[in-house]
Amino acid sequence: MAFEGLADRLQNTMQKIRGKGKVTEADVKEMMREVRLALLEADVNFKVVKNFVKKVSERSVGQEVMKSLTPGQQVIKVVKEELTELMGGEQSQIAVAKRSPTVIMMVGLQGAGKTTTTGKLANLLRKRYNRKPLLVAADIYRPAAIKQLETLGKQLNMPVFSLGDQVSPVEIAKQAIEQAKADHHDYVLIDTAGRLHVDEDLMGELKDIKELTNPDEIFLVVDAMTGQDAVNVAQSFNDQLGVTGVILTKLDGDTRGGAALSIRAVTEKPIKFAGMGEKLDALEPFHPERMASRILGMGDVLTLIEKAQTNVDSEKAKELEQKMRTMSFTFDDFLEQLGQVRSMGPLDEIIKMLPGANKIKGLNNVQVDEKQISHIEAIIQSMTSEEKQHPEIISSGRKKRIAKGSGTSIQEVNRLLKQFEEMKKMMKQMSGMQQKGKKKGMPFKFPFM
Repeated sequence: MAFEGLADRLQNTMQKIRGKGKVTEADVKEMMREVRLALLEADVNFKVVKNFVKKVSERSVGQEVMKSLTPGQQVIKVVKEELTELMGGEQSQIAVAKRSPTVIMMVGLQGAGKTTTTGKLANLLRKRYNRKPLLVAADIYRPAAIKQLETLGKQLNMPVFSLGDQVSPVEIAKQAIEQAKADHHDYVLIDTAGRLHVDEDLMGELKDIKELTNPDEIFLVVDAMTGQDAVNVAQSFNDQLGVTGVILTKLDGDTRGGAALSIRAVTEKPIKFAGMGEKLDALEPFHPERMASRILGMGDVLTLIEKAQTNVDSEKAKELEQKMRTMSFTFDDFLEQLGQVRSMGPLDEIIKMLPGANKIKGLNNVQVDEKQISHIEAIIQSMTSEEKQHPEIISSGRKKRIAKGSGTSIQEVNRLLKQFEEMKKMMKQMSGMQQKGKKKGMPFKFPFM
């Protein structure tokens, strides 16, 4: 995640003060020195850091902390609240026009991931908000930009409006909105041209499109990896166009993440969405409070629940729980569960959303080997139906066949069979605990249900 370094530094600093029954001004001063360094190292704008440290210091030596029963925890609460405020306070919702369609202009420099983000946003609007978007190819200058958007449209099974690269972007936008009205689309996403740097021609054309379409949102797509440059770009676009929100891309990359904290404070425009990976469903609404929670190592259970609700079939989950109770859980069920968990996103990202995951030794730097999971899937898929239902019948000859069919080794097949057996034993124990709990009137749920 982008905030990895910052998160580590802040969490270590917070740990020193967490259990303190008494917090002195000297404690706060020392902590603020660490926080200042952590933020500057993460590439947060100097003025933003200065203002943040001042606010936290004032509140931390004030009455709300000094008179509290747990001053150490109260200071952490202050840091979390101010960090949340720095990133925008509350989640900023996407606009909905009084009369359809809602028009969104996607703007930004070349290379920020604007075209891909346009596709991701359309996918999110359809999937999460049940909307019907129309993608508009209005970047007529970058070679293959129109083709790229059309390819995304095909992948998403979504219409793309294009008039080629010989018609002006203003005319393309105008006709696209007329088409959207005729076909009852409720969102129009205009993918505009980018340049390698901010220039007058680019801004002039964007202003013309803005004047003609009167957009409900102007989203500036910014690459989080570009650090302070991202802040300068955001300021420049905002001064000339009046953007309504920012979409940060590559927030999952190996970057210091300071741009995300600075952009909101410098432009006073909300971060609306964050790109958390390359896949077309890897765009999330930006929640300042949840992000502050992640940075401070408090997990992000709400996003985890939302991912599960979107990607996991609740009926199948109930059925699975029943099978676990009755010990009729098979390799077919295991394969299905693996698929549902994988659909929620990269497993190492999911693990990091768990509260306290950063405190479990080694878990914070866990690298889930997706190749290993693919091997497991291949082994199960190479079994016959009977073998999946009754793994105890798998003899050495069958193991040899399964290993060959899955392109793995006999050792890997043995390891999976052993792990599956151990998992079933654990389920049996948990089922026993559940029965005892029922006798005593205590509810018990499987931890992963």
